[in-house]
Amino acid sequence: MNTLAAFKNINTFIFDVDGVLTNSNLLVTESGELLRTMHTRDGYAIKSALDNGYNVVIITGGGSQGVVKRLSNLGVLHIFDKVKDKLSKYNMIKEQLSLRDDQVLYMGDDLVDYKVMKNVGLPTCPADAAPEILSISTYVSHQIGGKGCVRDVVERVLKLNNHWPAQHF
Repeated sequence: MNTLAAFKNINTFIFDVDGVLTNSNLLVTESGELLRTMHTRDGYAIKSALDNGYNVVIITGGGSQGVVKRLSNLGVLHIFDKVKDKLSKYNMIKEQLSLRDDQVLYMGDDLVDYKVMKNVGLPTCPADAAPEILSISTYVSHQIGGKGCVRDVVERVLKLNNHWPAQHF
């Protein structure tokens, strides 16, 4: 597969949260709340993609209202949390947005992402993904989860299509 061509055809980004938008670490408060950190450059990239008409979709098994609020504030409209079957959710999204597999980049990091990644046009992962995910990824970011891997793939797509903001200065 020509990876460069695969990046150029993308109009939809789908991201997992834990291990992709976060570093997989959870801070557990005394009350049992789970806190996560996210990278601001990933947020900038997501906002840039949305501003240029790309679809950004979140599919996560987690149920953090903080995560939903952060992504909503960036303008992400398609946030699916507490998802048990990511492949079924992907197929539903694909139908709703009239997408072809070759238009979709999915970034995941662990076994729960495997089935979706086997179906999308461009399966990607952070550098610290599980071995099974690394083995099926067309592109492995040089960045780890929660440290700019989302920015890496979004920036590649937007630059190839002359949509990256820095190209217009």
